[in-house]
Amino acid sequence: METSPGAFAAARTWVRAHRGPADALAYAALSVVAAAVGLVGLWSMFSLLPEPVSPWWSLILALPASALALVRARAPFVALAVGVALCIVDVLTVGGITTFIVVLDLVYAATRVSTPARRRRILVGVGVATALVTAAALAVSRDLQVTVVVGLQIGALLGTAYWYATAVAQAHELVELHRQRALDAERLAERDRAEAVRREREDMARELHDLVAGHVSAMAIRAEAALSAPGSADGSGSGAPADTDRAALRAVRDSSLEAHRALRSMIAVLRSGADALSAPLRRDALPALVEDARRHGLTVTLDDAIAGDVPAPVDQALARIVQESLANCLRHAAGADVQVTLDADDSDVRVRVDSRGGAPLERPALVGSGWGLELLAERARALGGRLQAGPVPGGWSVQAEIPREVPA
Repeated sequence: METSPGAFAAARTWVRAHRGPADALAYAALSVVAAAVGLVGLWSMFSLLPEPVSPWWSLILALPASALALVRARAPFVALAVGVALCIVDVLTVGGITTFIVVLDLVYAATRVSTPARRRRILVGVGVATALVTAAALAVSRDLQVTVVVGLQIGALLGTAYWYATAVAQAHELVELHRQRALDAERLAERDRAEAVRREREDMARELHDLVAGHVSAMAIRAEAALSAPGSADGSGSGAPADTDRAALRAVRDSSLEAHRALRSMIAVLRSGADALSAPLRRDALPALVEDARRHGLTVTLDDAIAGDVPAPVDQALARIVQESLANCLRHAAGADVQVTLDADDSDVRVRVDSRGGAPLERPALVGSGWGLELLAERARALGGRLQAGPVPGGWSVQAEIPREVPA
């Protein structure tokens, strides 16, 4: 009857998962087979028994020695001590084979889990045991040839078990050493990356502080000075500035101050390396955004028909889309009529920003990079939605549709 490959693989998997019980059963089976065929009396020269006994008496020592495989992994040195004691008794009595094989296995197990210092002590023990057995063989047999054969056999078997275990242990130690070196290198690389990021953030903070923040604060100061001047805003000297001019100057001043506060916050974040200090923009900030756009000359109508709350990521995406769209209108369609519409159903929320009329600012000339809309499109895609932006008859339209349920 042929054994199927599946059964063999299952048996091999069980043995690997239950190595201790599997070895104990194997040693016990070997003991029974050795007793059945009469494989005893291997150390008859050392036997203290007055006459040979039944081979089945070897099981008295062989089966307990076999059971040591069950505790080999948890207590290898205790198991080795017990195994050596059982082997000595076996050599002096029945002379079976199982106890000696178990001792070889336990020498391997104890050596493999030992430190280098303890392995050296085990090597001394192997040498002492070989010398004692060799001396005992010479004392009992009075035959130099027999003594040499016994000594070589014991030394070779114990030495092979010790050597193989030492090679395995050193291989594991080498792997662990390389693993630790790799972890150290990774930590050093991460520290270098963090240091590079810190230096870059410091440079960015310095540039923002020395260049951009200074210019923005100067804009606010000059706008405030123009508002406080006794002459007109148009330089005619006919009195206070016209209401429209004063409104424009206030918008410039307020926007400059807000930009200056934002820049200072960004500088603080860059220098500290912490997360953003300001709260994320939400949909409840849309009326303020619309009012600010009106003060900058846009005619904006807001129609928010979304009832109730939406998930925070979707809520923030809607606010960012409206904010960027209004900013683009200020740059590229000054004075336009803008309609902001938000609505939703059970599955999706939608936002649409349509601008009609207006003209690009001539001074100062503001050339966009296109990153703003691209980042908004990436945000929408990350939430499982889509964003479209492009020209329409008479103006420009930005439309986005985002699922209510945020993908995991």
